[in-house]
Amino acid sequence: MPSTPSRIIRHPAQLVVVAFAVAMMLGTFLLSLPVATASDTSADWSTALFTATSALCVTGLVVVDTGGYWSGFGHVVIMLLFQVGGFGIMTTASLLGLLVSRRMGLRTRLTAAAEHRAVDLGDVRSVVFGVLRISLLTEALLALVLTLRFWLGYEEPLLRAAWLGVFHAVSAFNNAGFVLFENSVVGFATDPWVLLPIAVGVLVGGLGFPVMLELRRHLLRPRAWSLHTRLTLTGTALLLVGATVFLIANEWRNDATLGALPVHDRFLPGFFHAVMPRSGGFNALETGEMHHGSLLVSTVLMFIGGGSASTAGGIKVTTFLLLFFVIVAEVRGERDVHVFGRRIGDRATRQALTVALLSVAAAVTGTVVLVELTNLPTYQVLFEAVSAFATVGLSTGITPLVGDPGEVVLVALMFIGRLGPVTLVSALALRERQRLYQHPEGRPLIG
Repeated sequence: MPSTPSRIIRHPAQLVVVAFAVAMMLGTFLLSLPVATASDTSADWSTALFTATSALCVTGLVVVDTGGYWSGFGHVVIMLLFQVGGFGIMTTASLLGLLVSRRMGLRTRLTAAAEHRAVDLGDVRSVVFGVLRISLLTEALLALVLTLRFWLGYEEPLLRAAWLGVFHAVSAFNNAGFVLFENSVVGFATDPWVLLPIAVGVLVGGLGFPVMLELRRHLLRPRAWSLHTRLTLTGTALLLVGATVFLIANEWRNDATLGALPVHDRFLPGFFHAVMPRSGGFNALETGEMHHGSLLVSTVLMFIGGGSASTAGGIKVTTFLLLFFVIVAEVRGERDVHVFGRRIGDRATRQALTVALLSVAAAVTGTVVLVELTNLPTYQVLFEAVSAFATVGLSTGITPLVGDPGEVVLVALMFIGRLGPVTLVSALALRERQRLYQHPEGRPLIG
């Protein structure tokens, strides 16, 4: 009997993977056309595949100069890819959350409905149009500010300024990190009218649709915020403040980064770089010239990422904070994990631990393979691998040096990092089942 699509694809997460793979192949085909390059010669398959994957997975790693290598047609294809990628992942994560909640038992569903009232998903249409409205409104506001700045501040022709504004606004909100300038936004390192709108776009896009929707309804009523919103906002604020202070202090005397700027101009790019490892991917400083300590902290920030159901990558800030509170509870000798007046179930903590450890395994495996393939310094390869897996796009400058085999590894990391955590969590939730018996308890030695 012939196989049908419903038999081949048994889980909604599989459909998501297939859809992204098809979009990636379509993007690769369009970017391999002669009309997509500025020289009217076809890009080789590896360049087209790498760029299409990086755009669709909203990463921002590039092996060629985006502004100079690709034509206007190529730029439009790239922008559409990271717009579809960002919109798709926000919608997908929200819809999978809806599906999981509908598969739960009645008691669990009532608890989830009370706790996650911010999502108020209702049906598929409300999710899709809700994400679309928030995305387009935010991108339009950012594009307006950037367009006016490029037009009035840098005397770009109005149409060119509008295109620059739209492209970089869409790239910022979707945490894509693609730019049309030769060296990211290093040339605007002291310009708040360029850096701050981009930083705001990255932060808003990295919060996630459920948080954005709840803030729209209860912005001035923190007591009405759900646990998910509190975790996301608390984690984002703590990581942002801590990273800003550390990076400014650590790079203050580095003449290759902040040290070359006047004292009063060092704070803005320092803050900007503290935002970008959360999955933004833009850089106003020469990342490859930063101190090793700054690169290590940036690597940790990249791995953590942004909010769930957002355009950001990483294991997500809620996963990180949840594991932190698990450690706190264990150190205190408490049996249960409590966060902001809520008890966290064992199922959630096991899912967080599974996502975190599998993500570590993926990043480490990618790093080892790249080290063996390229013989590049390990710290640079680790930074590159985590940037790819967490779909960030920051690089120390080694992306074009990894060769075709290395590019394939980075493509795999970007694809896994973009879809892995979302599909894994939904798969784990939908596979929940009860054992009809229990084995005797065992207590192996720990530590």
